[in-house]
Amino acid sequence: MSAKHRDPFGERSSGILLHPTSLPGPHGVGDLGPAAYEFVDFLKAAGQRWWQMLPVGPQGAGNSPYDSSSAFAGSPLLIGLHDLVEQGLLAKADLKAPKKLTEAPAAAYHEATRFKDSRLRSAYERFQADAGVEERAEFESFKARAASWLDSYSLFTALKHHTNRQAWFQWPSELRSRKTSALKRAKEELADEVEYCCFQQFQFDRQWRGLRAHCALQGVRLLGDVPMFVAHDGADVWEHQDLFFLDEAGERTFMAGVPPDYFSEDGQLWGNPLYRWSVLRRHGYAWWIARLERTLDRFDALRLDHFIAFHRYWEIPGGATSAKQGRFVKVPGKDFFKKARKKLGGLPFVAEDLGLITPKVQELRDQFELPGMRVLQFGFSTGAEVYQPHRYSPRTLAYTGTHDNDTLVGWLEAKPSDAAAEAAWQAERERALNYVGATKNAKDRHWAMIRALMMSVANTTIFPLQDLLGLDTSARMNVPGTATGNWTWRVAAEQLSPAIAKRMRSLSELYERVPKLEEF
Repeated sequence: MSAKHRDPFGERSSGILLHPTSLPGPHGVGDLGPAAYEFVDFLKAAGQRWWQMLPVGPQGAGNSPYDSSSAFAGSPLLIGLHDLVEQGLLAKADLKAPKKLTEAPAAAYHEATRFKDSRLRSAYERFQADAGVEERAEFESFKARAASWLDSYSLFTALKHHTNRQAWFQWPSELRSRKTSALKRAKEELADEVEYCCFQQFQFDRQWRGLRAHCALQGVRLLGDVPMFVAHDGADVWEHQDLFFLDEAGERTFMAGVPPDYFSEDGQLWGNPLYRWSVLRRHGYAWWIARLERTLDRFDALRLDHFIAFHRYWEIPGGATSAKQGRFVKVPGKDFFKKARKKLGGLPFVAEDLGLITPKVQELRDQFELPGMRVLQFGFSTGAEVYQPHRYSPRTLAYTGTHDNDTLVGWLEAKPSDAAAEAAWQAERERALNYVGATKNAKDRHWAMIRALMMSVANTTIFPLQDLLGLDTSARMNVPGTATGNWTWRVAAEQLSPAIAKRMRSLSELYERVPKLEEF
């Protein structure tokens, strides 16, 4: 592995999983503003090396970060407004938010998007009118560096705005098929909106680099997340239609999902278009590798979501109404990772190898020395003992739960409504509590489970912040297979207390997981 991407998981460490939208702040949804810097300081005080996030692209349907309109762009919703005030592009009065931004969490995304967009447009107008030579040169330099994806994304986003959010496959045929003359005409007619989209990405990139520099100073590394699939109604599919299973009208001929598994007895019908891996291979996997390069420009290491699909994917026919309809199709994963390793100089990745994992998937993971994942909550049902800490290997990322799980406290208390399943549920919880040496009603039973992971031989342990805080199921981030009510949890500033940081640091020191600053 090159010096650029040396093994990030070779030493003992721990970290916290928290998406930036869950940060505290006055504008409805967390962002890259002051609260992000304060959270990095909290991580340092707590002796943590990693801040793990969910994907940071523009949020998609249901506010999901896993259904983004771009695999390359950053979410405008994450742009902090305080920095725009410091740049002289907004007045302090512009930071004042209406009360409805702090009301129902599910409505916060919509209101925050409207609020942010109005401020970002004002900042853009001020920039266009007053920016000096140096600021304009910095903007133009960013556009040149990002041109390989920014040109298409900005035009796509401008067209979405112009068509009142109409899906690209419903656009006029000359735009849908990307006829050169039509794209040129659209870019000229929508020039100001295209430039505004570029300005948003410029500000996101500027703020991200500032936050990452602060992380480096505090000895904190960033762990990102790469969704396996991309949104059908997204810039990537529109620009690279030949890479996906689509018909001439842009409709999906096959869709992504998973068969019945731990999370859903009916499986999950995600609906994303599937890749034409034969076409990707013919082009040296250029799009995928460019995607990884871009994401590694933001993060120190990446979690590869749904890793199984680098070996085989679940192919669901277009128009199907259930994920039960489908078949597995093989992928040239070994060839892909060989090409990616050569191009990237290393593979600083984590394989999300949860669910129905076959020996072939394990072989692919191990051939490229990628650490896998283990989730403590899975370890106490019959047949899932591999998830118990005494069975871990050092090259493992161990979690109490992921963004798809209930919180620890919620999991311990989530009594099934089916009376027939209650006995099995009760036995599973008793095994879990006996394993970590806690009683059913102990107030700190979640800390006992955290300790069980910290003392394991797994090199890296990651904890959702909700588990450190001992929160119940109301703080759950996502329920797989559901389209509404997810991604809305936010932490209050006062919950990130010195007492929590001190307790976490004590465990990190005890189990030799505190980072050494000279390593950064």
